[in-house]
Amino acid sequence: MKKPNLGFAMCASFCTIENAILQAKKLTENYNILPILSENLIKNNTRFGEGIKIKEKIEKISKNKAIISIIESEPIGPQSMTDIMLIAPCTGNSLAKISRAITDTCVTMATKSHLRVQKPLVICLATNDALGASFENISKALNTKHIFFVPMKQDSPNLKPNSLVADFEMIPKALELAASNIQIQPIFK
Repeated sequence: MKKPNLGFAMCASFCTIENAILQAKKLTENYNILPILSENLIKNNTRFGEGIKIKEKIEKISKNKAIISIIESEPIGPQSMTDIMLIAPCTGNSLAKISRAITDTCVTMATKSHLRVQKPLVICLATNDALGASFENISKALNTKHIFFVPMKQDSPNLKPNSLVADFEMIPKALELAASNIQIQPIFK
């Protein structure tokens, strides 16, 4: 059987990139991966890695050239380039834009294009203000057709009480259920 095409979008939550890359390796068993990388991810170097090296790593894993511009990501929906899309990690900034239909980055345009043809989008959130300013965006996205979340938990409740990070190990199950239009439960651990 033909593997489904997974749009694997990555935003600049640098401290969770390695978790996303580990999941990408596992997901190649069941999906053809099309990497979609945010401009901020590939142009910045941090203590967690160099942007260009992250790009090279995901391209090697997926065996596909990464989409890195708005122009490249626009045809994703109309050309049926993806069957399902995952944003891992998804920053609070990108979630805010997605929940308000703002398409000023590669990842947000890819998301809009993919959702335009009513296919499932799975968000693997990592943000320090999820239980604060970003909570409105989480609730708005949860109430939007075809958007699903990977289960989340507080990563450091005492030091960062508003922070939530998705459980990256739950990505395969979240994708499987989203393909059947089901939100994995519980959403908050």
